[in-house]
Amino acid sequence: MTPGARAPHFSGEIVHGPRRRRQVALTFHGAGDPAVARRVLAAAAAAGAQITVLAVGTWLDAHPEMARLILAGGHELGNHTQNHPDINAMTPLAARAEIAQCAERLRNLTGTIGSWFRPSRTPHANAMVRAQATEVGYRACLSYDVDSLDFSDPGPEAVVRNVLRGAHGGSIVSMHFGHSGTATAMPPLLEGLRRRGLRAVTVSSLLSP
Repeated sequence: MTPGARAPHFSGEIVHGPRRRRQVALTFHGAGDPAVARRVLAAAAAAGAQITVLAVGTWLDAHPEMARLILAGGHELGNHTQNHPDINAMTPLAARAEIAQCAERLRNLTGTIGSWFRPSRTPHANAMVRAQATEVGYRACLSYDVDSLDFSDPGPEAVVRNVLRGAHGGSIVSMHFGHSGTATAMPPLLEGLRRRGLRAVTVSSLLSP
């Protein structure tokens, strides 16, 4: 750990990592055209960056090869529900099923349920969803402190600007695989982070003791 940085404390939700670390975590909602996802992964590989992908279970069902590709690149894979519903509005039983079904897909494909769960259609899981995620086996729900807004397709330049404007040491950034502008933004974004002395790592690396 960087001198002076505090060890992470997991208390149901994680928004960012230790601020004195010169690292950030780029986290991607795993869905959409796998060709776009491959472009994102290629850009990360070219820059020596690692990312965290929170995959939707139906996407893994349709493209199971992506799980192996993500892990083979040294990246991290986690859970973003099976069907991407408004999970905070669901009953506890239905919310748990959404989390557990995606966890099962991950276990079948990779041998584990993944380290992290990100709630769908909300930046913050409510207490009910956090409790269900714990029951399934996740130590915390993963939020973020920087939103790239790439889901609104603002153009690659805006994606880069949104991230670089908000990113600091320890930041967790929300991005999406399913948008071509995001893939185009990756090389200049990673270069911009490098110039600021920030390295893109997985969430687990960012939060490691």
